[in-house]
Amino acid sequence: MGRHEAEERFPWLTNVPWRAIAAQFPVRLPRGYLGDAREASDPRLRTALPDPAELEPHAGDVPDPVGEQARSPIPWVVQKHADRVLLLLTKRCHVYCRYCFRRDHDPGSSSSEDPTPEEWAAMFAFARASGAREAILSGGDPLAVSDARLLNAIDALRPEVPVIRIHTRAPITFPQRITPHLVSSLRARAPVWVIVHANHPVELSAPVRESLARLVDAGLPVLNQAVLLRGVNDHPDILAELCETLVSLRVFPYYLHHPDAAPGNAAFRVSLDEGRAIHEALRQRLSGIALPTYVIDPPDGSGKRAILPELV
Repeated sequence: MGRHEAEERFPWLTNVPWRAIAAQFPVRLPRGYLGDAREASDPRLRTALPDPAELEPHAGDVPDPVGEQARSPIPWVVQKHADRVLLLLTKRCHVYCRYCFRRDHDPGSSSSEDPTPEEWAAMFAFARASGAREAILSGGDPLAVSDARLLNAIDALRPEVPVIRIHTRAPITFPQRITPHLVSSLRARAPVWVIVHANHPVELSAPVRESLARLVDAGLPVLNQAVLLRGVNDHPDILAELCETLVSLRVFPYYLHHPDAAPGNAAFRVSLDEGRAIHEALRQRLSGIALPTYVIDPPDGSGKRAILPELV
């Protein structure tokens, strides 16, 4: 959906400095993902549409909020743990979520949205020699690249790196990307784990459910990571419905992320105390297979850590 079509459908966007916002972080609006959303409060619109607040600095902003730059030994690679290595296949996404933690820093090459051929070869050589047992294919969105390029990435890691994790929002934002060819190709390369990213029950449309079913039916383990977002899902009822629905779809609610303090996303942040209270309410009502672990990824680059309930 282009800017003019978006402004016609969402009239309030005519007063938004779209060009200035997109210069800092791109805007992309797939029609299918936005569905029948019309109100600005709709979770899909709140997380996908540009907002003037993105241009306002905030005292809590952290330019590299999860500490990736210091843990990036070569472009497009992040390694925080000896047994895992994260590879950024691209900077491109089907939807550029306005709360994204990578919106203001760049562990990749600053000259392109994709690695050069030399950078592509170098990152897989590094991964194979790293001693890691798991490779996390990320981005951007790793499913924003072609099947051939994605499968080349997996094949370039084997046999040295046995377990592949694909961290993607595509089954949620662009479900038609989950084609029979992609699914069968991933199944043939097991073990491949797919970690998706849904934040609100409204995102679990019929096409999304079909895309998730294709993956699960093929024997591919599917987990979900959600981000706790003010004005989107910062209520136990919303998150409980999300988690219970995911379980019914055979998707494990893996993590609930505390929001990262990236410049431009201050409007989405909740406090740690608020997050603890919401997660404790979930703990009281969800089963063990439906309760995600509440985690924070600190800016020191040490990696995710669980946020435990406060002892009283």
